[in-house]
Amino acid sequence: MDLLEYQAKELFRDMGIPVLPSQRIDRPADLKGLKIPYPVVLKSQVRAGGRGKAGGIEFVSTTIDAVAAAHRIFNLSIMGEYPQVLLAEAKYNALQELYLAVVLDRAERRAVLLGSSQGGTSTESAMEKMQRVVVDEDFSPFYARRLTQKMGLRSKVVISVSDIIEKMYRLFVEQDLDLVEINPLGINPSGEVMALDGKVTVNDEAIARHPHLLQLAEKIPTVSADGASQDGAAILTATENEEVSSVSPCQGGSLGEPHFYKLDGNIGIICNGAALTMATLDLVYLCGGKPACFANIGGDTRWDLTPDDFVYRLTQALNMMVADTNVKAVAIDIIGSAIDCNAVAATIAACVRQSGRVLDSPVGAAIAHTPSLTKPLNGWDSRHHGLLNGFGEIGEGPALNFDLGRAENGTPSLFSDNYQPQRNGGISFIVRLCGTDLELAKRSLAPLNIPVVDSLEEVIARAVADANKI
Repeated sequence: MDLLEYQAKELFRDMGIPVLPSQRIDRPADLKGLKIPYPVVLKSQVRAGGRGKAGGIEFVSTTIDAVAAAHRIFNLSIMGEYPQVLLAEAKYNALQELYLAVVLDRAERRAVLLGSSQGGTSTESAMEKMQRVVVDEDFSPFYARRLTQKMGLRSKVVISVSDIIEKMYRLFVEQDLDLVEINPLGINPSGEVMALDGKVTVNDEAIARHPHLLQLAEKIPTVSADGASQDGAAILTATENEEVSSVSPCQGGSLGEPHFYKLDGNIGIICNGAALTMATLDLVYLCGGKPACFANIGGDTRWDLTPDDFVYRLTQALNMMVADTNVKAVAIDIIGSAIDCNAVAATIAACVRQSGRVLDSPVGAAIAHTPSLTKPLNGWDSRHHGLLNGFGEIGEGPALNFDLGRAENGTPSLFSDNYQPQRNGGISFIVRLCGTDLELAKRSLAPLNIPVVDSLEEVIARAVADANKI
């Protein structure tokens, strides 16, 4: 779980890592009482990256400009997330910017120090110059100095940067973290260093051992359907015919967000498990669709994921989907022997009703009873071949037992003649479930025109066709 920047800097400050004077801004009017001299930078406090390019970071020189900028940033969605707070921070004159990180390498089961002489927003340049030092024995200052040498640093900067790396490593170990990142670490003309931005990823399995981290996590806002945010201490739960507004306390050690990724298409995808997510993505592309985003809510391998946690993750993913105006259809594929299908259906129904993006009538749900066709994946076309295996080749692959071409075009043979496109902002949801109480789940979603089908191929065909028509 990622902390927000201002929270990460609280940890940096406690560890002695230099950070700039800053002030939390809960509303634009707070800037009238700003205690930091201008010019300052206002930063959107969301977990998504690319805040600067998205317009979530602005430099301002007066109170009037600051209030206007705060209004803009508070109402700016970055990857579907609106900030609940901003960070006002003093401006820093950096002559050089570095990248530093301490990360857990799960393959090597060791901490790794990362450093690049090119920090800031130029990710590609940073990656090209990235240096790596594995901490394979008890940590000593030698590791930090070795990284600075590999980064090409010289003179007194080596001492100050090594000191920062040592403190980052101590924070990483003492707090059981997955990642401590400073990007950029600014160096001014006098050689002084400053953590200008930072990221801390908390290990979900270890958070119960660190109550102060749990308190920070509870302050992280969640995103609701209408773009408003809520306190992260609340887990959204829903039962059949119940609004999503009911909440229950979050349990320590079980916090975790769904893995959410933003793309540029018009289909949202929600799955439980990485393999299922990737297979669903491949099928969407094969069917001629373009994903707008996808969320892996996990749960297929986690022994400690409670039903409340699962509902929380599903709710988070649904809120992200309905908040994305590019999403026209959502394909939900949730499979597992312990999955309570009725609870999943109730959560979907509650989120859809609250979002207001409900279709008045099904788009392509009235599939005609035409015989299923079988089309092998190989021989489809070169564009899809590339997506399948990355080499432009494919052998005798599996077969899809539906007509991809007709699904893509929504031809009358697949869809009924009374098909009516929906253009009122509604979203088409298509669900595939495997678990207990499946029939009950189908009946729960039927009034909302949300079909529950058995075939993944049919889910994708409907989603692609609906997204193209809405």
